[in-house]
Amino acid sequence: MEFLRELITTGRIVDIVLVVMTVELLISTLVAKRRGIAIDLTGLAFNIGAGGSLALALRASLTGEGWQWIAGWLVCSLVFHVLDVGRRWQQSRG
Repeated sequence: MEFLRELITTGRIVDIVLVVMTVELLISTLVAKRRGIAIDLTGLAFNIGAGGSLALALRASLTGEGWQWIAGWLVCSLVFHVLDVGRRWQQSRG
C-alpha cells in the first residue's frame, strides 16, 4: 500500500496515465496508417488534450500546487473540449 500511496501523493500516477495516453495515441496512429484507415488526428488531439489537461489539473491538486495551476489546467481542458465538440458538430452537418 505504501507504493500506491506514494504514487498518488507525489502525482506520479498522473505521469503514468499521461505516458499511457501518449502510447495509445502513437499506437492508434501507427495501426491506422498500416491498415490504411483514415483517422481524424485533429479530433483525436483535441480529445487527448482535454483528457491530458484534466490529468494535469489532478496532478497539480495532488502535489499541492496553487489553485491558479489547477484552474489553468481546467481552462485548458475546457478549450480543448469546446474545440472537439465544435469540430464534431461541423462534421455532423456534412
